[in-house]
Amino acid sequence: MIYELRVYRCVPGRLPALLKRFDTITLKIWERHGIRQAGFWTTLVGESNQDLHYFLAWESLAEREAKWTAFQADPEWIAKRAETEKDGQIVANVASSFLVPTTFSSVK
Repeated sequence: MIYELRVYRCVPGRLPALLKRFDTITLKIWERHGIRQAGFWTTLVGESNQDLHYFLAWESLAEREAKWTAFQADPEWIAKRAETEKDGQIVANVASSFLVPTTFSSVK
């Protein structure tokens, strides 16, 4: 299993809009595309309280490429993303890392 850590740094004040979009739109579209989330977190104490961290679980990088490309091209996603950004950009920056569990990890 490969885990993708994605960190979204929001435009100041726009984290609630991002959380609402994931809760009401994005996760439903991911489900249709077979994208598996492994958890979401916001920052309680740390560098920025405008960040959303989440993990996606993939069988392989090839699976990730195919499913993520299909999601990004999904007409419903494109329309809903534009609709949710009518009041301005939500995400200022996205960082992505691909991680593999160690032999001693409780997560495999």
